[in-house]
Amino acid sequence: MKKNSLIPLFFLFFFTKNTFAQLRLARIFSNHAVLQQQKPIPIWGWSKPYDTIQVNLAAQSKTIKADENGKFQVIMEAMSAGGPFELNVKNKYNSLKINDLYIGEVWLISGQSNMEWRVLESDNFLEEKKNADFPLIRHFKIEHDISLNPKNELETGDWKLASAANVGEFSAIGFFTARTLHERLNVPIGIVNSSWGGSQIESWISKDAMLESDEFRAYAEKMPQNWQEADSLLDKNLRYNLLSQEKQFPTLIDEAFYSEKNYDFSHWLQESPIGQWDWKGIWAFRGKGFMAKKVTIPDSMTAVSTVLGLGYNDSENEIYINGDLISFGTIKEKRKINIKPNTWKSGENTIFIKMGEMKDPNWFGMGIIGDENDLFVASNQEKISLAGMWRFMPSFADKHYYTHSSNNLGTIVFNAMIAPIAPFALRGMAWYQGESNTSRAVQYRKALPLMIQDWRKKWNEIIPFHFIQLANFGENQSSNQGSDWAELREAQTQTLQLPNTYMTVNYDLGNPNDIHPTNKQKFAKRLSNNILHHQYVQNTPFQFPLFEKINIENEKATVSFFCQKNTLKTKNNEAPQGFEVAGDDKVFYKANATIDANKIIVFHPKNQKIASVRYAWADSPNDANIYSSEDLPLCPFRTDNWEEKTKDGRF
Repeated sequence: MKKNSLIPLFFLFFFTKNTFAQLRLARIFSNHAVLQQQKPIPIWGWSKPYDTIQVNLAAQSKTIKADENGKFQVIMEAMSAGGPFELNVKNKYNSLKINDLYIGEVWLISGQSNMEWRVLESDNFLEEKKNADFPLIRHFKIEHDISLNPKNELETGDWKLASAANVGEFSAIGFFTARTLHERLNVPIGIVNSSWGGSQIESWISKDAMLESDEFRAYAEKMPQNWQEADSLLDKNLRYNLLSQEKQFPTLIDEAFYSEKNYDFSHWLQESPIGQWDWKGIWAFRGKGFMAKKVTIPDSMTAVSTVLGLGYNDSENEIYINGDLISFGTIKEKRKINIKPNTWKSGENTIFIKMGEMKDPNWFGMGIIGDENDLFVASNQEKISLAGMWRFMPSFADKHYYTHSSNNLGTIVFNAMIAPIAPFALRGMAWYQGESNTSRAVQYRKALPLMIQDWRKKWNEIIPFHFIQLANFGENQSSNQGSDWAELREAQTQTLQLPNTYMTVNYDLGNPNDIHPTNKQKFAKRLSNNILHHQYVQNTPFQFPLFEKINIENEKATVSFFCQKNTLKTKNNEAPQGFEVAGDDKVFYKANATIDANKIIVFHPKNQKIASVRYAWADSPNDANIYSSEDLPLCPFRTDNWEEKTKDGRF
């Protein structure tokens, strides 16, 4: 009798558990959420198919039936800023309560590492923590995820209140922008942070949008249907790019020859030795690989003991000098290998390394951690740097695989990190990305507008879209060399042709030696001023002068700009710099220039007729010094349409 009485209890427990699991809200509707003011508020979730669902928000109540898949969505009436409120949802069997909701301003921020960059990694973090207690600023971090098909829900995520304990993990640009908006508008601010360091723009575009694009349709039509196909495609493309047609499938015997004294590795991939192989043209490869370099050793170092510095890689290494194995095994620190006298020969020597993927950190994959100072050959008296270019080749004969990450395919980040949150009500979107697309800068002219229009279609609204132009990083080369970063900035500028789009210019705020500038407060100040002016009609400095037209009179050109009442100036009243001119021969020279109110007069130094004027046309245009009277930099420009460095770059 006692045993049988447990059976109804079991079924009651199972029934209750099962029906409860059928009622849920989308994860973004969770405790502490901020919902958009002054707009209809979509709220959605899932229950059993055809269930009747009642949704209560503040004084509003709406009832709806779930569809055949169990999904329901209601549109609550627009509300004014305020709170806290409760969100209550119930069906016949169960109810849910979401607490501490506020109505305010909500922004989706997205892009790659400079948008994802955290407050704790930014300048003056300890001071920022002291100014981080803003309970009405909330941050929702969407974790990295990919999917071959659009997802309808996030797997993780919750809303965090800005505080000393939490703010370090917030997006720095997101938090500093939110803080300014909160202080100026005096309303709750919600930041939805969907960003991924190193991600390419094509991974943020839906397949639907690609299929409608002349530029990307062919790619979308041939996309792999599963990860096995995707991995095979990566492997095929990598072999094609790195190996000759005759040796697409090397054997272990073939690869054994790589370490021999006179092996010719001059056809291998050439890149800087420091960092992940993922960013050196060997994306997502995991397994074993080879590095090699020629180094000239003076006679004075051959007969003495030396130290070979090779940075940090804690996989099992084999290290050869001139074909002889001199070190084998695992080193759990920066490698400094003692080399016996007479190992080196006077003149040219070959260093060859066979390595595997990193164990700690295990996400790093292939490569070396450290900086160029960790790469050297040194005796007691002399030191030779091994910085500069090395040669790379993955081992295709050994066991290998491809990790699944942001840039394996197009659409996969959109599917997992954007699709699940549409159409969550927003005031606008902010985007900081492009570093990973500089080799395809010309194609970015199509990709960025396509993505913006794609997202707007998913939200069914021409939503305000702000984007941050690439900061300075790398060389200040001349236009004769060309600049993929300048071409990417040009693509960003051309995107302003889309309605309701806005750009901040930042080539003067970056770090030429670090792709991740840490002064994120300055980037956020320009972004927030732009947002405050355009979305909230506040009197803030917002207008970055943009090229309008050029009038050429032989060796003199007068360039006009869109800058309304602003006049132009140099930063410290020095002579204008950053200009280049070319004649019909397309050879560029640095040019002198003068400022005339909101115009620039540029002169050809060879007294030749000008055919083109360029300004700040470099990866890192550190000499460019023209600003508006509001201290906002003149946007980089060119007046020609000559062939671009990245014209052949295609996704």
